[in-house]
Order: sequence, then structure tokens, then C-alpha cells
Amino acid sequence: MNTILLIEDNDDIRENTAEILELANYKVLTAENGKIGVELALEEKPDLIICDIMMPVLDGYGVLHLLQKHEEVQDTPFIFLTAKSERGDFRKGMEMGADDYITKPFSGTDLLNAVEGRLKKAALKKQVLPADMEGLQQLLLTATGTNPLKKLMEEGNTDRYKKKQLIYQEGNRPTCLYYIQKGKIKTYKVNNDGKELAANLYSEGEFLGYVALLEGSNYQENAEALEACELTAIPREDFETLINNNREVAQQFIRLLAKNITEKEQQLLHLAYSSLRKKVAEALLFLKKKYHHVTDQPFSIDISRENLATIAGTATESMIRTLGDFRDEKLLEIKQGVITILNEQKLANLVN
Repeated sequence: MNTILLIEDNDDIRENTAEILELANYKVLTAENGKIGVELALEEKPDLIICDIMMPVLDGYGVLHLLQKHEEVQDTPFIFLTAKSERGDFRKGMEMGADDYITKPFSGTDLLNAVEGRLKKAALKKQVLPADMEGLQQLLLTATGTNPLKKLMEEGNTDRYKKKQLIYQEGNRPTCLYYIQKGKIKTYKVNNDGKELAANLYSEGEFLGYVALLEGSNYQENAEALEACELTAIPREDFETLINNNREVAQQFIRLLAKNITEKEQQLLHLAYSSLRKKVAEALLFLKKKYHHVTDQPFSIDISRENLATIAGTATESMIRTLGDFRDEKLLEIKQGVITILNEQKLANLVN
């Protein structure tokens, strides 16, 4: 049960508001002036504070100012309850750190909607969501009860791509955000000698191309289908509207960017310092982690030696030779081009 502190000097308003909140199954603490309210807040540490502005002893601005000096309550959602509706009062309160306003007179529905909305956002801040698409979907559902990205995906156009077909090219201007309905995608860069270096791998349920959209830049890599794929294209304008109007979604995409940077840093370290056998083992285990969804079956993947070499950061000839060594050592099996990992632990031992 969430605890709400109500600071209001008018007895009738205080009692009626507290009754509405209690009927909605909240625990309510009440204070008749700002000084008592601050003392209660520091002692009880409520989940949300509703505070009148015009009060004797200490007004609502003073309450907010004092609470923000205490770390244990400075992030507590704070809603001003006021009969004053001048624009200057709203601006002053928001600049001080208030989260919302309820203007008197108000209905019970207005009150409960404001309280529920602020408590929901406060709960989001406390959650440590994974920096991936699952975390983003969970965040949207928790924040809004809906999934606006899902709506955009349903309204977008779905295109099919053949194996090895280019989805977008380095230097092009992005026009949409891609959602992978089916298949596997690789992104890669090409150096001056024509050698490919894998940038990332994507699979169904993930978004593709959001880095350039968020940066407002051109694509910094190429994207190619590793197998037959189905992608939904979400128009750039719709994605930007969602990002600009939903701070939580923007923050989650920023987490995805940070995760990508960390992964690329680790990839560069492996390329610089790992032996050939370690690079190949890491590439195989990376593919397993990325694409192995049926955990009770050995992991198998049909991938060209050129693509696998790109992921490992080695020459194709070296990749073929090392795969042959791993096959002879019974670490994996190769049949008709399909690689099946037989001994994951021994591969892991090569990496560690």
C-alpha cells in the first residue's frame, strides 16, 4: 500500500481529499501546515506528497524547497494543490521541481488520475530494466498501460528481404526505424582494402537503424540480411514524435546506445589481443548467446564462413582452418555448412 502525505490548511478540503484517497486504498498522512508537513515527510518518507501552496507558517514553495535539501525525500513525487491558476505560479512550481498541479476545485477522478500517474512514473525510476527490447516493451507497458511502439509497428509497412540483400548502406540518410519480424541481420563496415568488419548482429524482436535516427546523422555502417527476413518500417517522423513526447522511451533507447558502445569496446579489445582460436571460439559463443532460443537442443547455425570470419575479425582462410581444428577436437560438428556446437564448455575454456 502506497503512503501519501497530504498537506492542506483547510480542514474540509483536507478531510474530503484524505477520504477519497483512503477509499482508493492509499494510506494517508495529513498535516495542517507546511512545518508539520516537512516533519512528517522526513519521519515517514511517504511515496507521494500532495501540498497546498497558500498556507500559514510555511507555504507550499517553502515545503518543496526544504524537502529538496534532504536526499532521502528529494525525489518523492510532489503535487501542488492550489486554487491559484496563474501561469506564473505554475512555472515557478515546476522550476522548483514540482511534478504536477491539481487546481481547486477538483473532482475525485482528477485527483486519483494525477496520483496514479505520478506513482507509476516514480516506480519506473526505481526499476532497473534491461537495456534491450524486452526492457523497452516492459517500460512502455508500465508507464502508459499501452505500447505505442507496437502500434507504430502494426501500422508500418512490412518488407521482405532475401539472404545477402542490402537493407541500408553506409552514408545513406535514414528514413525509418526497422523492426525485425523475422530473420537475422548483420551490420558491418568496409575498410579501404575492402575487408568487412562486423559491427553488430540483430534478430527478430529487435529494432535496427535507431543509432543514426537518434544522432540525426547518416548511417555509419551497412546492414545486410543473413537469411530471408521480414522487416517493418516505422516512418522516421513517427519515431521522432514518440521519442520527443515520451522521455522514458528516449532514455531506454539511450541505454541501448550505451550497451552497444560497451559491446563494441569489448569487441575491439578481443580483436586486438585475442589469439585466433580464442577469436573463433568467442564468435561461436556470441552467436549462440544471440540466437539460441531452444535451450534444450544443441545450438546450430547456417552461416557462411565469410560472415563468421567477419564477426571474429579474422581472414576467411584462417576461420576455415580453425573450424576444421575444432571439428577434429570434437568441439563442434559441420554438416552441409551447418555448424553445431558439441562442447560449449571447452569453447568457453578457450575464451577464459
